[in-house]
Amino acid sequence: MASKAPYEKRLLKELQLFVREPPQGMFIDAEQAEQNLKIWVINMQGAEGTLYDGEQFLLQFKFETSYPFESPEVTFVGQNIPVHPHVYSNGHICLSILTADWSPALTVQSVCLSIMSMLSSCKTKMTMFEE
Repeated sequence: MASKAPYEKRLLKELQLFVREPPQGMFIDAEQAEQNLKIWVINMQGAEGTLYDGEQFLLQFKFETSYPFESPEVTFVGQNIPVHPHVYSNGHICLSILTADWSPALTVQSVCLSIMSMLSSCKTKMTMFEE
């Protein structure tokens, strides 16, 4: 068996950690993620007591071979894209840690927690394009 590339080793390690200790309200189909390490889909439940309580979302992570030195592309996919000032209607997320503030020390778990925190801090459901 061929040895794994550094990004594959890192992703397998992160996947095992995510399955063992998932952030609250999140779930990943580990088998599906293992079959294609470059694309993960994480099921996310809106946090209790927030505007998104009871809602279900799908977060897609796309990794390049340059991971973790470059950030993954993280978007909301599927039928339910959250209405939020930092989420575009196409699911793209405006969050500094996904661009300029990315660090190789960040993990899928920490990105998920940041996105959950971003959603939870929202006080009104209003898109970026509303006045």
